[in-house]
Amino acid sequence: MKATEEAKEAGALLSYDPNLREPLWPSPEEARTQIMSIWDKADIIKLLLVTLGEKGCRYYTKDFHGSVETFHVDAVDTTGAGDSFVGALLNQIVDDQSVLEEEERLRKVLRFANACGAITTTKKGAIPALPTDCEALSFLKRQVEQ
Repeated sequence: MKATEEAKEAGALLSYDPNLREPLWPSPEEARTQIMSIWDKADIIKLLLVTLGEKGCRYYTKDFHGSVETFHVDAVDTTGAGDSFVGALLNQIVDDQSVLEEEERLRKVLRFANACGAITTTKKGAIPALPTDCEALSFLKRQVEQ
């Protein structure tokens, strides 16, 4: 909690991925209590950006909500696709959080994140499969051309 407070005071963007694993908690009530205890400190909560694998993602903000389709690829290994999605998303908004307030801009960022997740599934291994910005932009360009 201290690290969270220090980061927030320093102006950091705080992303929270609760990643609920019920067997690790004494009870569902305790899980909810602990997860909610830091809910209001986060700028982004992954539960409000729901990844749906091959079905894309859904987004929920205080002003709008919707979904963004993903890209169909020949998947080899899905390990790391969700992490790639979240990493790409955070990379795109860390310097300009106003993206979260404009739906069209957010949809564009989520399309980029979906592309990163899709690319990651086309190779083996979570880390080696992570795409660079250049690879993701090239992938998106090819999708438009098709």
